[in-house]
Amino acid sequence: MLDTSRIPVFDGHNDTLLRLMEDATGEAERRFFDGGAGGHIDLALAAEGGLVGGLFAVFPPSHMDASLSDAMRVPPYALPFPETPSLADARETTLRMIAILLRLERTSGGRFAVCRTAGEIEAAIGRGSFAAVLHIEGAEAIDADLDMLDVLHAAGLRSVGPLWSRPNVFGDGVPMRFPSSPDTGPGLSEAGRRLVKRCNALRILVDCSHLNEKGFDDVAALSEAPLVATHCNAHAVTPHSRNLTDRQLGAIRETGGLVGLNFATAFLGDGGMDETIGLDPMLRHLDHLLRHLGEEGVALGSDFDGATIPSAVGSAAGLPRLLDAMMAAGYGRELVERIAWRNWLSVLRRTWGA
Repeated sequence: MLDTSRIPVFDGHNDTLLRLMEDATGEAERRFFDGGAGGHIDLALAAEGGLVGGLFAVFPPSHMDASLSDAMRVPPYALPFPETPSLADARETTLRMIAILLRLERTSGGRFAVCRTAGEIEAAIGRGSFAAVLHIEGAEAIDADLDMLDVLHAAGLRSVGPLWSRPNVFGDGVPMRFPSSPDTGPGLSEAGRRLVKRCNALRILVDCSHLNEKGFDDVAALSEAPLVATHCNAHAVTPHSRNLTDRQLGAIRETGGLVGLNFATAFLGDGGMDETIGLDPMLRHLDHLLRHLGEEGVALGSDFDGATIPSAVGSAAGLPRLLDAMMAAGYGRELVERIAWRNWLSVLRRTWGA
């Protein structure tokens, strides 16, 4: 059973595997267990903050000019798409990151578990293991014929974001723009439509994060599963291209789906990367998401290790400060527990069928 004296957190998105892959010290995996790894998540930080599990993204990186990300520090901006990795490059980095995830499980002494069902997540948390789910953000490693999807599913893949903010064989992502509507280009390709249907057949969650509006509408029309955006915010609060309009939120609610609050400051405040914005912008987005999605449709999708986040949270260790702010805002313990972990377990069980 879960420890009810403290509210645990199950998080919808992190980029920790990319951080570990790119660490040049050769000590990243050891330090993930021992602490001091220098990122937002390691097991010590997770234990301090009550983070008990989450979706671990595999993101094939783009060769991106640093000036592009620097441009997001001061809005307004309209960034061009970064370079899309080739199939060969994406497969190389994807397999490297999956190998890291599997090694973490194998060498953890039971402290870290890769989970493939909601029951496995609950069992891991109940015995004190960190529960990790394999997720892909940007499906460039998957061929248009979808053969690699079957291989990755067998390796434990249970969640796929077809696109990051760049085009690939499955469609166009949403570029980073502020202020901007998410209606920025064409939707899914024919291969993208096949991917959605095949994910449904395999009971793989389809993540609507990083889709433009037409791509979102394509998924909504095709998918038989709850619509989920693992790490997105409300466009009505912060008019960033990456955030969801009220119409999109309504479509997610109709399917019994879910949105995970993204901690990235660019999607919380005025479009910039100001770490000092505090917790109030996070509460404003949560309030708006709750109004449009209901209490069962809102969760957390931090983007830890992949974004500039408020210093008031800082890392996984700071999650209790956000939960305390939610309680102080009058949410009540039951609602905070739903947002912190229960809603994720519910939507994963309904999507995966177990």
